[in-house]
Amino acid sequence: MPDFSNLGKILIVIGILMTVMGIIMILMGKIPWLGKLPGDFFWRGQNTSFYFPLTTSIVISILATIILWLINRH
Repeated sequence: MPDFSNLGKILIVIGILMTVMGIIMILMGKIPWLGKLPGDFFWRGQNTSFYFPLTTSIVISILATIILWLINRH
């Protein structure tokens, strides 16, 4: 029978990340600077608009990296 302990750990980490991302999405409207950082691109044309939160994505990535590092260190 195969050992599924590593798969279980991976699923737990993915679940925690999804929970954190869900909390961030809920709180985005309550944190005024999130999504409006310098480096977040917003372009409005005549009939279209484009928004790419580059800096916000980098900040969230750094926070997720720190959280995963804290979880996985021995």
